[in-house]
Amino acid sequence: MSSAPRFDSSSAHGGGIGGIGGGHGTLMASGAIAQPRLVTQSSFSKSMFSSPRLSLALTNIDGFGAGEMIPADVGFEENVRRRRREEEATDSRSGSDNMDGGGGSGDDLDAAVGDNPRKKKRYHRHTPQQIQELEAMFKECPHPDEKQRLELSRRLSLEIKQVKFWFQNRRTQMKTQLERHENTLLRHENEKLRTENMAIREAMRSPICSNCGGPAIIGEISLEEQQLRIENARLKDELDRVCALAGKFVVRPVPVSPPLEEYGGGMMMMERCVYLEMALAAMDELVKMANGEEPLWIGEKLNEEEYSRMFSGGCFGGFVSEASRESALLFLHSSALLDTLMEANRWVEMFPNLIATATTTDVISGGMGGTRNGALQLMHAELQILSPMVPVRQLNFLRFCKQHAEGVWTVVDVSIDPITDTSSPPCRRLPSGCLIHDMPNGYSKVTWVEHSEYDESQIHELYRPLVRSGLGFGARRWIATLQRQSEALATLISSPSDHSGISADGRRNMVKLAQRMTANFCTGVCASTVYKWNKLNTGNNNVGEDVRVMTRKSVEDPGEPPGTVLSAATSVWVAATAERVFEFLRDERLRSEWDILSNGGPMQEMLHIPKAHHHHHANAVSLLRATSLNPNQSSMLILQETCSDASGSLVVYAPVDIPAMQVVMNGGDSAYVALLPSGFAVVPAAEDCGGGSLLTVAFQILVNSLPTDKLTVESVETVNNLISCTVQKIKTALRCHELST
Repeated sequence: MSSAPRFDSSSAHGGGIGGIGGGHGTLMASGAIAQPRLVTQSSFSKSMFSSPRLSLALTNIDGFGAGEMIPADVGFEENVRRRRREEEATDSRSGSDNMDGGGGSGDDLDAAVGDNPRKKKRYHRHTPQQIQELEAMFKECPHPDEKQRLELSRRLSLEIKQVKFWFQNRRTQMKTQLERHENTLLRHENEKLRTENMAIREAMRSPICSNCGGPAIIGEISLEEQQLRIENARLKDELDRVCALAGKFVVRPVPVSPPLEEYGGGMMMMERCVYLEMALAAMDELVKMANGEEPLWIGEKLNEEEYSRMFSGGCFGGFVSEASRESALLFLHSSALLDTLMEANRWVEMFPNLIATATTTDVISGGMGGTRNGALQLMHAELQILSPMVPVRQLNFLRFCKQHAEGVWTVVDVSIDPITDTSSPPCRRLPSGCLIHDMPNGYSKVTWVEHSEYDESQIHELYRPLVRSGLGFGARRWIATLQRQSEALATLISSPSDHSGISADGRRNMVKLAQRMTANFCTGVCASTVYKWNKLNTGNNNVGEDVRVMTRKSVEDPGEPPGTVLSAATSVWVAATAERVFEFLRDERLRSEWDILSNGGPMQEMLHIPKAHHHHHANAVSLLRATSLNPNQSSMLILQETCSDASGSLVVYAPVDIPAMQVVMNGGDSAYVALLPSGFAVVPAAEDCGGGSLLTVAFQILVNSLPTDKLTVESVETVNNLISCTVQKIKTALRCHELST
């Protein structure tokens, strides 16, 4: 595998949420910011890779002691000079020494200010152990109550007031760091707009003729001048907006009214600070994981011991760690991929076999200057393997997007839920995501890293080796799906017409209908929350122990027939390879050997829409017609989608109404075509299982036309017999074909 693009900290740009630095706001005891002069220092613009995590010790800010009140009627510079004279006269400790010691304790400073402001202040240096305990408590609860403070004071041998003031100072410091960070972002944007404005002004002063290269006559460039004036006016408006926004953070004190509590789209500022710190740390870890070589990666296997040393991590007790890395060249520009990753609906559409559902629950930062750079959002997603033997992974995580250079981006995810959360199958996504590097001719190089830890006991033994190897949720599966989907998109765009005999709109609607069918199939196999599935207790029925049966009500959904829908799914091991099983299942000439819908007769492919330039028969949407051997039975149509990549294969199909399909092929809306999908998912089995493949078989059937009707035992047994019979027919046919070859 080719190495990923490397990012040197000395060359990474400072824009985005990359460093915590900025304006010189002076801290008051109330947490407000005194009105200072606007000072621009390039030293505050740091690369995200070279900036450390947020400081774990309180510091004196701009020469003032933590908790010291600055008189409002005294100028900024006069306060600085007065404070420095006092410190020199009293030999008080320097700000840097205070940082090393963890900051002065609140009671000592308070006593010094209350008794005599000119009196020498006594500083109490907390021990490293005390600071570590306080910081750990602060991450869990920034606002401890009286009982928690009392417990901390007893455990750390501190007074209650010392604990109280430490937390006050720590919260104030977090707010100040956030304001400085946003200062830096706004200053960079301000400077960028100024530069663009100056360039346009210069171009207007010395116009050049595009034909001869000499000075242009004003009358000959009226159209160009008009366009420049329009662009200049737009940039001026943007500059004014950024300047006004910058003034809000630099000049005015931070309000303590309700807007502070709703800062960032309904999120408390303190919570926002914690999320920002997590995102920065996750981004740093992802880049090191993506670019790391030995000893961090030995081949493509993560060295857990080296990882723990580098990132102070370690797997939660009793849990399994899973890490993988994969790179590929995609025919997809970075801007298109970023839009897909940062928009929840498009993300699900790109990875329907991996993601059951996803939502953006809060946008903490929308990015800078109308781009994705610096975008930070809170998301929820359900990740799935297409088998009833593997539970859905429900994740709440941060997604952070950062631009490092022109055409070089990173998108990182990190879970925010504690792994001890019992509301869903225990799983935590450690810093994972992708590095994107634009290449010539519309291509991009993508390096994907997946890292998580989970409770293996909830996964069936048949699938444990697959998940542990990374083929279940790992980087190879994400990259393979991304390659297949980007190639399908390019194929459909570059082939406006074919020999299928339908219009471009008809082809597009057919593909859209097939996508809905496949997404419906995937969510039905894994019982995600997209639909309200109810798992049936089949203890008293003749249902196999590895067959999961569920029901749901279909009401007022134009894409499904109304009534009670029953879903049955199971997974089995098959001796044949995954490629052999897939080729057998997708071949319409062999379909009668396993499909009861074929009525024992041959299948004819009426329509074929390829979704790849190479191996076009494997990735395609087809319309099949089943011809019955019984002349009294009418023929029927079956919509089928087949897709295959390095991570596995899918064959999904559904019977469809002939008049409805005629409407779709003529360019009509496909949203009103009712279908219930069935199909197969095939993945390679791990060597621990003796090779072969893992086959998932799933059916969705309408058992009652009225949602209020009760489900009968006969319906459940019928579906169970159908799935058992289909599995047995497939195994028998594969053995026969193997013997014949």
